[in-house]
Amino acid sequence: MLPPSEGKTPPSDSHTPAVDLESLVLPELAQHRAQVMDALICASSREDAQHVLKVGASVIDEVVANRKLYRAPTAPSYEIYTGVLFDALKVEQLNAQQLQRAATTVLIFSGLFGVTGFTDRISTYRCSMDVKLPELGNLGTFWKQRLAEPLAEKVQDRLVVDCRSASYVKAFRPPHKQTLAVNSFMEMDGHRKVVTHFAKAARGELTGMLLRADSAPESIDDVAHIASQRWKVETRKAEKSRPHQLDLISES
Repeated sequence: MLPPSEGKTPPSDSHTPAVDLESLVLPELAQHRAQVMDALICASSREDAQHVLKVGASVIDEVVANRKLYRAPTAPSYEIYTGVLFDALKVEQLNAQQLQRAATTVLIFSGLFGVTGFTDRISTYRCSMDVKLPELGNLGTFWKQRLAEPLAEKVQDRLVVDCRSASYVKAFRPPHKQTLAVNSFMEMDGHRKVVTHFAKAARGELTGMLLRADSAPESIDDVAHIASQRWKVETRKAEKSRPHQLDLISES
């Protein structure tokens, strides 16, 4: 499970079909996705759109582009999302079999779409999960209510490697006993600290390593073994409502 990236790259082909909400993973969410899309288009047309969407003036063009979501061109999610995490994942190094593994095992959470598959075709947009749209309220709460049942059915009893940031974790929490939350730390002079940029990169790099492994990891030990090829690794068992933890530790 991955977060999206704030940075997005428009499709290279501007003549591709617009997003088909029923073609995305969990097609039963299509009606809810349309609700959010309609509300986002409305919010993006307001004079105070920048305030509503919690964005700076530098991305106002992206807010304006939200108004045309039903006509916007599309590309696979992994091409649209181009932030630090996705750059570190290095999709270009995945062969056809590994890309197919990603298509069936990677879920990317989204304020607009709730969740998409790795290869689902989507448009660029500007809308984070912590936004409160006037017509729908907080999107984290909106999606939490609607993702719970279909995602529980999709996940079932499989191990979940959770690389999401906090606002996206709130939208869906798998059973903590089958969830491995990935953390990243920089170790300097015996002290550890989180550096957001490097944490995103580490989660992306780990995701790429898991996808390129000879076989799909099925246990915490499998994931930790793969991660140990790159980082100093520590694991902590689940307790109470906290999932298992995988700490990736880099030395400065």
